[in-house]
This record gives sequence, C-alpha cells and structure tokens, in this order.
Amino acid sequence: MQVDSLDARIVTLFAEDPRMSVLEASRVLKVARATIQARLDKMQRAGVIAGWGPRISPEELGYVVKAYCSFAIRQEAGHDAVATALADIPEVLELHTVSGESDLLACVVARSNADLQRVLDEIMATNTILRSSSVIVLNSHFEGRTLPLMQAASSAADRP
Repeated sequence: MQVDSLDARIVTLFAEDPRMSVLEASRVLKVARATIQARLDKMQRAGVIAGWGPRISPEELGYVVKAYCSFAIRQEAGHDAVATALADIPEVLELHTVSGESDLLACVVARSNADLQRVLDEIMATNTILRSSSVIVLNSHFEGRTLPLMQAASSAADRP
C-alpha cells in the first residue's frame, strides 16, 4: 500500500498518543473525522497498521536480560516443528528463519544470566536444536523503530 503524508501524520499522532480518540485526532490534524477513520481502516485492512494493543516492557516485568540466539536445527524436524516447540517457552519473544550459518534467530529474555541459562537449557530440551550461539544485549539504543520508515515511505509517495 502506498501511504502519503497525511497517513504518516495520522500514524505518528496515534503512535505518540495511542489512546487519542479519532475525533481528537481530527481536531489536531484539522481533517474530517470520517477521513481519519477511513484512512485508519484502510491502513489496518492493508496490514500497514499491524495492531493497537499495549506494548509490554519485559524489563518492567523483571526480564532484564535480553539475548539474540542463533540456532542450527535438526533438519528432519523442520522449521515449523521447531517454531511450535519454542512457542511454548514464554521467554522466546521472537523467532525468525534466517539465511547464513544458522537456521533460526530468536530474541530471548530472562531475569538474570543464570535464568538465561535455564531458558537456553529449556530450548535445548525440545530436542529440535543441534547447536546454539547467543549474544547478550548490553544496551539498547532504539527498538521497534517504524515511524521513520512510515515517514520515508510517505515522502516517496508524495514526490512527483
């Protein structure tokens, strides 16, 4: 879907204040309420807006250690079986099939380094992983950064 500068302004406004009403957004942006609602509905149907739920902070829940783990899987199990097994482990936040030396890349959280070992042991206990390699995140500079992408996409669409 092509987005324009109004779409980007709408998304930016709701990203800054997700609890804002459509009526308030129409006042702030000086655009009809029906236009705001139609644009939001269109972006949601197209999948540009992927969801409206709350963003949970693992750190505030006590999961202060984050690691990215590369996995080489048992090929006979297949990626879907591994994904199903790892989906049962709540500390596995993301799982991606990747190219390169490993088969999967996961984002994992834990309460401490010792707890990370427990999580990794639980992952290995699924008997779907042959080898793993982990790197611990020391500091996060930004995460979930999609607004600049939305703004860049809208700028490209606005150019003649």
